[in-house]
Amino acid sequence: MAERSFAKEVKKLKMGAGETFRGEGILAVTKALLENGVGYVGGYQGSPISHLMDVLADAQEILGELGVHFEASANEATATAMLAASVHYPIRGAVTFKSTVGTNVASDALANLASGGVTGGALIIVGEDYGEGSSIMQERTHAFAMKSQVWLLDPRPNLPSIVKAVGDGFELSEASNTPVMLQMRIRSCHVYGQFTASNNRPPSMTVSEALENPRRDLTRIVLPPATYLHEEEKLTRRWPAAERFILERGINERFGDPASRIGIILQGGMYNTLIRALNRLGLASIYGDTQIDMLCLNAVYPLVEGQILDFCEGKDAVLIVEEGQPNFIEQAIGHMLYKAGARVTLQGKGMLPMGGEYNGQVLVDALGLFLETHAPELLPVAKQAVNEPATPIPDISAKLPSRPPGFCTGCPERPIFAATKLVQEELGPHHISSDIGCHLFSIMPPFDIGATTMGYGLGPASAAALRNKDPKGKRSISFVGDGGFWHNGLTSSIGNAVFNKNDGVIVIVDNFYSSATGGQDILSSRADNPTKTTQNPIIDAVKGMGVNWVRQIDRTYDVTLMRDTMKEALASDTEGPKVIIASSECMLNKQRREKPLLARAAKDGKRVVKPRFGVDEDICTGDHACMRLSGCPSLSVKDTGDPLRDDPVASIDQSCVGCGNCGEVADAAVLCPSFWQAELVSNPTRGESRLARFAQRIITRLQARREARRIVFQ
Repeated sequence: MAERSFAKEVKKLKMGAGETFRGEGILAVTKALLENGVGYVGGYQGSPISHLMDVLADAQEILGELGVHFEASANEATATAMLAASVHYPIRGAVTFKSTVGTNVASDALANLASGGVTGGALIIVGEDYGEGSSIMQERTHAFAMKSQVWLLDPRPNLPSIVKAVGDGFELSEASNTPVMLQMRIRSCHVYGQFTASNNRPPSMTVSEALENPRRDLTRIVLPPATYLHEEEKLTRRWPAAERFILERGINERFGDPASRIGIILQGGMYNTLIRALNRLGLASIYGDTQIDMLCLNAVYPLVEGQILDFCEGKDAVLIVEEGQPNFIEQAIGHMLYKAGARVTLQGKGMLPMGGEYNGQVLVDALGLFLETHAPELLPVAKQAVNEPATPIPDISAKLPSRPPGFCTGCPERPIFAATKLVQEELGPHHISSDIGCHLFSIMPPFDIGATTMGYGLGPASAAALRNKDPKGKRSISFVGDGGFWHNGLTSSIGNAVFNKNDGVIVIVDNFYSSATGGQDILSSRADNPTKTTQNPIIDAVKGMGVNWVRQIDRTYDVTLMRDTMKEALASDTEGPKVIIASSECMLNKQRREKPLLARAAKDGKRVVKPRFGVDEDICTGDHACMRLSGCPSLSVKDTGDPLRDDPVASIDQSCVGCGNCGEVADAAVLCPSFWQAELVSNPTRGESRLARFAQRIITRLQARREARRIVFQ
């Protein structure tokens, strides 16, 4: 099950011409795809674009009514290769995935797609995960667009601009026979707004019709000598066609006063933040009205040289607002101006930070420096134009503790790493390779496990070179999640290890979903999915790949079993990789699934039992092994108030979900008896009610007796 359902919101996708559509950016993209006659859609989930896949999954009935094919792709390369349906056929296709990790995976298919070109419109919607809130390495989609020479749109972050960009992207692709990337930044994905809807349009040709009328154009197949002709076509026909379309359609927008002697060229996605910064300086209204000349690049690649030179003509200085490094746009514009012999001063990186997210304060500081250097006369006017001078946003980053990512309360992956830590305490440190996914959080305290992470599904592959010549020596330990396993780990990691007779230990963390991306179903999910084939056991795939030593653990909370199985794997004489499949349902998804059911049952008068755990303060020694091997957010410390006790005791708060992991790890570590388990019963039976009242009377009497003795001793 996905992180959230869009079943109610997708009903808006049926809106017709003239109606006002309100919602998030991802909903607007979906509606725009339908309005522009898309024939098929695919993709792979990943922040910040995961919800787009969830919307499409919930909208399959509407897609089906229009004859639109949708599927969740195995990975980003699969999604991009899917666009091959637009190579020979006039069918509009769209795929979506997270960037840049997604574009890394998709780059092979992207390069081939871009080489041969397309007949139908091919749109790649990438979630640009760049900035402070990113979960990946800091790279940009722009480099992939330049490498493969596909066009890149970066629309202003408002719904009308985003919807327009989808239509422009399809038409630009068809006009230039080139795939087009539509960059959706984090804020664009989640911005809320409205636009005037148009009627949905069925595809001019469906994929079924294409199958019935197969076509083949030899010039679009990537094979010598056509590959050289593809390169020539890119430069002599496709690129000029793209430039003409960008100019004729007015894709890039100009704001402000063209007579201004200073100007700003910016990426479309930076527009809102830039206007807010100008507003804080008193140089723009909240509606974007400003006297400073601005060229907003909604198409950031290719750049139209004539348009750039025309904008810069007659200006003393121009500031390039380009988030990220390298500064591709600034370099390209600088080269254009140099060739043309222009005398305008070009500013960019230097006044703006080399890298990092350009938030409001960053732009306020940079604009202030730019104006102070090139148009100081505007600054006093700016200060008089507002009731009070702009005040900088205080930097409190040094005063706040860092907030690294961690496992959810009750996560079944905690005990896996607790067991790994116990193994290392007994057998010594091992080289451990991590992987992309929730399990990567094991590199943080309290586990401090893992040395590398090379890519989704590549945990075991990143340990491939680390082999001990001594068969009795230490072995590497590596982790891969079930999502990464099906993404590409089955061949790149498991198959590679089998082929090369790698003797390392591989732990496949199976939590039943692609949990880190929002809880989407995958091949091995236990749930019944009406449109997908699930319940394909990982163990069958592993054995089919040739692994001889495999152990399946169906309850990861059994820390002792996890520890002993890992020790067995490290000591086994069996040739080849030793694979442990550690399976337990993602607690977050489990709670999403069970809580509504339990609440409904309790409301209907049915008996419902919820486990609760606690710590006996009189027994707890303050050893805190439970925390050193768990790190659960519901587990903390508590001061008993006893002056004779130096250490606080362990304490469990009300966010506990009753997984029992804290007691399990304590038992595996030091045999801790201080944990107790209780059951909260809703709608108890009569016998249970009588027994509870009787127990409460006994407890009350014993408490009164103890209190009386305490008073006497005082």
